[in-house]
Amino acid sequence: MKTVINVKTDKALKDKAQKTAKKLGLPLGTVINNYLRHFVEESQVIFSVPEIPNKRTVAILRQTSKDYREGKNIAGPFSTGEEMDAYLNS
Repeated sequence: MKTVINVKTDKALKDKAQKTAKKLGLPLGTVINNYLRHFVEESQVIFSVPEIPNKRTVAILRQTSKDYREGKNIAGPFSTGEEMDAYLNS
């Protein structure tokens, strides 16, 4: 027996979810049912938040990208692990 669940959600989120499901060739209801099955089987809810680097890490990443573009501070490629170890130990 099938039933209907009414869930309030942001219209933009629903539209994006429908477009994404369509790209995968799935109806949105199938995606939602899959999440519900997983929720029931695992008894868990997973919330993920994109990792955001702190200011120090952002500065390091910017500097390494700049160095790479300028061809500075680049080592390797190495043919063997021993070759890499020797470079790192020097």
